[in-house]
Amino acid sequence: MNLDSREWLETDGLGGFASGTVGGVRTRRYHGLLVVATTPPTGRMMLVNGFDAWVETPEGRVNLSTQRYLPDVLHPDGFWRLDQFHADPWPTWRWRLTDGADVTQEIFIPRGSPRAIVRWHITGKQTPAKLFVRPLLSGRDYHQLHHENPSFNFNAETSDAGVVTWHPYLGVPGIRSRSNGTYSHDPVWYRSFLYLEERSRGLDDTEDLASPGLFEFDLGAGEAIWIVEASTAPETTETPTELGMRLRHGESERRRAFPSRLHRNADHYVVKRGDGCTIVAGYPWFTDWGRDTFIALRGICLATGRLTTARRILLEWADTVSEGMLPNRFPDEGHAPEFNAVDASLWFVIAVHDLLRAGDGSRSITDAHRRRLLVAVDQILRGYVRGTRYGIHLDTDGLLAAGVPGQQLTWMDAKVGDEVVTPRVGKPVEVQALWLNALAFAARDSAEWRRLFERGLALFQAKFWNPQRSCLYDVVDVNHRPGQMDGSLRPNQIFAIGGLPVQLITGERAHQIVDTVERSLITPFGLRSLAPGDRGYTPRYEGTPASRDHAYHQGTVWPWLMGAFVEAWVRVRDNTRAARMEARDRFVRPLVGELDRLSLGHLPEIADAEAPFTPRGCPFQAWSMGELLRLLSVTQAD
Repeated sequence: MNLDSREWLETDGLGGFASGTVGGVRTRRYHGLLVVATTPPTGRMMLVNGFDAWVETPEGRVNLSTQRYLPDVLHPDGFWRLDQFHADPWPTWRWRLTDGADVTQEIFIPRGSPRAIVRWHITGKQTPAKLFVRPLLSGRDYHQLHHENPSFNFNAETSDAGVVTWHPYLGVPGIRSRSNGTYSHDPVWYRSFLYLEERSRGLDDTEDLASPGLFEFDLGAGEAIWIVEASTAPETTETPTELGMRLRHGESERRRAFPSRLHRNADHYVVKRGDGCTIVAGYPWFTDWGRDTFIALRGICLATGRLTTARRILLEWADTVSEGMLPNRFPDEGHAPEFNAVDASLWFVIAVHDLLRAGDGSRSITDAHRRRLLVAVDQILRGYVRGTRYGIHLDTDGLLAAGVPGQQLTWMDAKVGDEVVTPRVGKPVEVQALWLNALAFAARDSAEWRRLFERGLALFQAKFWNPQRSCLYDVVDVNHRPGQMDGSLRPNQIFAIGGLPVQLITGERAHQIVDTVERSLITPFGLRSLAPGDRGYTPRYEGTPASRDHAYHQGTVWPWLMGAFVEAWVRVRDNTRAARMEARDRFVRPLVGELDRLSLGHLPEIADAEAPFTPRGCPFQAWSMGELLRLLSVTQAD
């Protein structure tokens, strides 16, 4: 078994999570049992990084855990007896104790509270067995690493109800432990954990963790329950066993209500923000980004019929319009929202369009909701017409110009120091597709917007055609110089045909564009961000942070782009049933087959541009999952 490969994820609906590998070895700084969002969905803190666990029987000790330490040592040897693992409905492991006896471990997070629950029980032949669990704590920002220091507070507050509370540092949420075992205080530092994924990413890769004591459970007498939670979690008079079993039953019923595993896993990305909700762009290191939220929403919410959730998300964002722009990102507490994306606001308009179309006649969208959303849409369009930050403005040709030196505004937003890797200043092709689709939506009730749409569409079709490559230019009027074109073969042009409500290019040219993209950019994992042979093409996303950022949009494969491509592929074949079935077989099923390659039941952010298309980047990505769900709807037989 490869201890460092496939990863599992549990989330709390607040921005917090637990994550790790199938073999139990933590390979990332983000792998942990209890990561909580102190200002949902931001302000994440790593409270409980993990634990060591072992069972003692009359035949000897059996380790259930494995850690990796410097220089590259695995200890203890729990992986050797690991017999089985499955991720549904939550991560579950089984180890062979003795002949005829096994011990099973489950980890799950109930929706809506900052806590994680671990349960152990013996299956098969009953045998005397004592379980020992030693928690590993830090109390750090989840992006940072922890090292031995004299400020860590090992003191424990205990109660007769099986509750133990630790307060590692001032200003950090307390850690509350509930268990049906006994606690012995025994402070010790565990030093030099090694995280191989961090090393491979060229980042700091070692950490020290504090263990304040030891829990002991009598597994021979019944199951062991251990609940760890932030001190902000609701108090209860239930025993740990009663609380654990109630939460287990409720969470099992909640998950069973989803129609499929894919639907259930997509729900991990929907989290609380303020009085509403939003979508986390990815786990473990992203929070909610405007662009990602609106793209992912179309699949995670609208393709699955979750109109009320989609409405709550869009209304939560609708009040944040500033000078025609929506925030691209909400940083952690204490920092202002970042308005640095030309397309985030336009993706919001597309999401509003799709929601109102899906909710036509539905009581989930009231007239008041509709008015609030349409006011935000109007503010966005008028802000862009007037002109706003970073040179974003309506040009005289009816197209949208954007960009200033040193600032990345499109989804291809990598920056290394002061260098913007793909600046795309001028008129990027997908921005025009989004702008024209937004105008088409507004044009239903306005002659003003209709005139702008018709004029912009004519100029778009005339300006962007690249006859040398039988496709569209990626950017025209580069650096705001009329007539200067960027002929890089990139996937952004596909949005002129698929992925958006209005198809802007039709006929033979549409066929040629789709054929060109398929020939040069398609992979089983998604679309390359740059064609092989083009200047700057990079086949592997690896190495130092700088080298990875340079490769990010220079060939690296993005699964989320498959949604627009497949829809375009089907559209140029007249959206026939045969075309949808062929598209599902050729493009969708291979993508579904990648669900368990890295992140169990999820799709990652990116992959290498060349075989074997190794998954890279964020292992659990919202818009990858959202577009897959939307794809399954697009390619339905009827």
